[in-house]
Amino acid sequence: MRRIALVVLLLLLTAAPAQAQSYFPIRGSGSSWSENAIKQWISDASTFGLPASYSGTGSSAGRLDFAQKMNDFAVSEIPFQGVDPTTGNADNSNGRPFAYMPIVAGGTSFMYKITINGQLVRDLRLRGETIAKIFTGQITDWSDDQITGDNNGRKLPKKRIVPVVRSDGSGTTAQFTLWMSKQHPQQYCPFFAEHVDAGKPCGLTSYYPTFGNAVAQSGSSQMAGYISAEYGEGAIGYVEYSYPRAMDYPVVKVKNAADYFVEPTDYNVAVALQFASIERDASKETYLTQILDGVYTSNDPRTYPLSSYSYMILPTSEDGKTTRDSGRTLSAFARYFLCQGQQKMGPLGYSPLPLNLVKAGFEQVAKVPGAEQAQLNPVGCRNPTFDPNDPESNLLAKSAPMPPDCDKVGKGPCGAEGGGDPQNPDGQQNVDGQNPGTVGQDGQTPDGQTGVDPLTGQPVDADRRRSATGSATELAAARGEGMTTGLAVLAAVQLVLVLVVPTFVARALNRRRTGSN
Repeated sequence: MRRIALVVLLLLLTAAPAQAQSYFPIRGSGSSWSENAIKQWISDASTFGLPASYSGTGSSAGRLDFAQKMNDFAVSEIPFQGVDPTTGNADNSNGRPFAYMPIVAGGTSFMYKITINGQLVRDLRLRGETIAKIFTGQITDWSDDQITGDNNGRKLPKKRIVPVVRSDGSGTTAQFTLWMSKQHPQQYCPFFAEHVDAGKPCGLTSYYPTFGNAVAQSGSSQMAGYISAEYGEGAIGYVEYSYPRAMDYPVVKVKNAADYFVEPTDYNVAVALQFASIERDASKETYLTQILDGVYTSNDPRTYPLSSYSYMILPTSEDGKTTRDSGRTLSAFARYFLCQGQQKMGPLGYSPLPLNLVKAGFEQVAKVPGAEQAQLNPVGCRNPTFDPNDPESNLLAKSAPMPPDCDKVGKGPCGAEGGGDPQNPDGQQNVDGQNPGTVGQDGQTPDGQTGVDPLTGQPVDADRRRSATGSATELAAARGEGMTTGLAVLAAVQLVLVLVVPTFVARALNRRRTGSN
């Protein structure tokens, strides 16, 4: 009996961690700008037993869901506005304690569809003023002289421009209209007064008004789908770069303050956001939110001017929706995507967070109820922006190639007829004259990298390859947390068989011998 009691106790002790290691399902909603990144992280997290779901219903809807305690987290490109400047409705957390946390960087791109002889034009260049005129109905045809001037005299066919805007409350719309209000007020502010609200100061709106030939679509994927459809000829809309990149669709090269036309690559976004101002006062509700005026006016030739961060709105108390169980899951999910999850952002069409914001993100995660306190190990993250020799710098920005000379105002455009190298559509070059990231016959990239990162599929050198293997090991370890308790229980069962079964067998044999006598 003592053996049986010992085995029962062992079973209880080994089974208890199985409950502690299980993850409670969580749900988020909000930004479609960030949706592709979040869906990637959710897919990754599912491999180690972390259940999460997300609906890209738009930033405004996500913030409202959070205020009404209908989600575990929200994602938005802009913070709560207090009062929605367009609808007049309350836009706050309704008393639910929260914190903002940056999750990923990216560029709001202008996806378009113009064909010549059945081929997509892939080298369109536009100044900000031209873009503002298109989205306020002042330029309505692709053959307009201003568009021709932006493209150094190359005239496009006479085709009607179809601006595609968001029909839902959108953080992408808010960022786009904020940029127009600050950089191109002469074109945008009269439109704002006529179509949004003449009684309010010119500024951002989350709800883009329809006008002229404009077509409204709900969500980034629907907007991208409309532009790429057979009937989308002449259309142009604003979406996060990951959408056209995934569809192999062209985006506008936008002129920056240095008079270069650039695309929202992960390099150019990383460069641009070095000029963003981040709220550093941790006592303020707006801690870690962004001010992008410096991005708009950056004189670095590599800057993409519509670069920004997206934010997760985290619950910071047990509030009737958030529990310690759901908070533990949310914190584990956040720690993953702030660290290893940033590796995949470049190939997806985003740009990974720099070290200072990853560190700040870990501090915000610690405020979530039930969060396991964990210290950030930058080396373990293997984030492409981290430089072990210079922790305060952004390695991705430091290594960003300069734009080609043909993308300077008055020259080009690059890749006439919209062709060019599909591996290097910008024609960008490193200092040695080779395309960034291309692999030579010797298996090496221009900077001496070799091998392939098993998580990102990108070329890596030996040290980074060992690190990438470590990352895969860490993911396996995370999966192993859930498996360890199962193995412990299995071991306990085996112990039962070893200790108990022989005893019962021996007793049964003794009974049989006694009976036969």
